[in-house]
Amino acid sequence: MILDNRGMEPPQPMVRTLKQLEAMTVGEQLMIINDRRPMFLYAELDELGFDYVTGPQQDGSFKIIITKRGE
Repeated sequence: MILDNRGMEPPQPMVRTLKQLEAMTVGEQLMIINDRRPMFLYAELDELGFDYVTGPQQDGSFKIIITKRGE
């Protein structure tokens, strides 16, 4: 699944992303696209058991691929 969070005001991108993560199963991936690097989201992902890879995009946005780890 892809969530395009560009153009949204904080905290909407994080709230929207965390809601989607609740429905994920082990090994499932979610790609989000944000206007800026989601610094506060990373601590939440670590605590909740998700791996993530962040990459800058040519338009200045950031693509983050989030994967739910196994127990």
